[in-house]
Amino acid sequence: MRRAAGAPELLDGPLDDPAVLAGNLRDLRRVNALLGGVTLSLHALEWFAWRHGTDPSESLRVLDVGTGSADIPLGVRRRWNGATPAPTFTATDSRAEVLDAARSLDGALAAMPGLALAVADGRALPWPDGAFDVAHASMVLHHLDPADAVEFLRELRRVARRGVIVNDLDRQWVYWLGGWLLVHAATRNRFTRNDGPLSVRRGHTVREVGGLLRDAGLRPMRVERAFFGHRYAIAAVPA
Repeated sequence: MRRAAGAPELLDGPLDDPAVLAGNLRDLRRVNALLGGVTLSLHALEWFAWRHGTDPSESLRVLDVGTGSADIPLGVRRRWNGATPAPTFTATDSRAEVLDAARSLDGALAAMPGLALAVADGRALPWPDGAFDVAHASMVLHHLDPADAVEFLRELRRVARRGVIVNDLDRQWVYWLGGWLLVHAATRNRFTRNDGPLSVRRGHTVREVGGLLRDAGLRPMRVERAFFGHRYAIAAVPA
């Protein structure tokens, strides 16, 4: 399946309808919860905590780039069952409208312990080298063409002392068809109906992401796949 390079998603355009944006984030929350998005990131973070022998009294410091509604940080903290305390998250998005919509979905989000929200561009993060243990990006990489994806991953590597997690969609025809059927059966949100199948067509395969990570100075160490195989999380460490 040829990658749909340069095809813009509606979420990449104007966000001038708060109700539609909130509905799209609500749909993405359901997808992450029911189809393995949260579980993939949880397992990858558990691997980092286990591999590095984190002090039992310390939690992983995680930067979540492109957080959307911050549902993955919330889900990980609620389901964490490791020997260490649940990770602390700085959850970012490059657009303030997205974080405003996230707060509208969960009024207590801004005050939740272990989770801070911030506006930040993943290609130029405002933190020093090694400010976090792990940098995590879910459903972000497919928005980027290969050259931009490598620069993005280099920036994640710069701020993450231990490594990077990429959670995204595998580009295969069967997953595109499944995504099209799912969104047209489950929602009437125009963002979700347009962007869901298109995200699969814009996605990078596991093999392609492995190459992007290596080009960014990272070494893939662990690959987790969702139950249906449509989605993966790759944990990578500095090469």
